[in-house]
Amino acid sequence: MFKHILIATDGSELAGKALANGLGLAKSIGAKVTIVTVSPLWSATEMAGRAGRGSPHPIEAYEKKVADWAAKVLGEARQVAQRSAVDCATVHVQDSSPDEGIIDTARKSGCDLIVMSSHGRTGVTRVLLGSVAMKVLTHTPLPVLVCR
Repeated sequence: MFKHILIATDGSELAGKALANGLGLAKSIGAKVTIVTVSPLWSATEMAGRAGRGSPHPIEAYEKKVADWAAKVLGEARQVAQRSAVDCATVHVQDSSPDEGIIDTARKSGCDLIVMSSHGRTGVTRVLLGSVAMKVLTHTPLPVLVCR
C-alpha cells in the first residue's frame, strides 16, 4: 500500500493528532516517514516596521526565531516518533507557503501519502484565512489523509 508517508506539522495540538495518526499508520504498514514543517518568508512590511522601531537586524532575528521554532517542533515530533518506535526523517522548509512546502517536500522525498490536520474553519474565516489542507488537496496528485 503506502511505502513513504509525509506528515506535516506546525507543532499545534491539532497537528499532534495528525502526527499520532500518521505514525500509527506507518507503524502498522511498515512505511517510511518524513515529518515536515514549513516557515513562511519574512514580510517586507513587518521587517521595515521592526527596523523603524530600532531593531538593527530584523531579518536575521526573524530567521533565527524561525529556525529555533522549527527545531523545537521537529524535535518534539521526532520524540513522538521514537516513542512510537517509528524511524523518521525531518525537514524544515523555509521561505515557502505551507501548502507549496508540503507538496514540494512530498514530491522530492518520494512520498505516496500526505498526512496533515485541518482546523475545520468555515464561512468567512475560511474565505479570509484560506485552508492549507484544501490547497494541498487541490494541488497534489497524492492521496491526503486529513485529521481533525
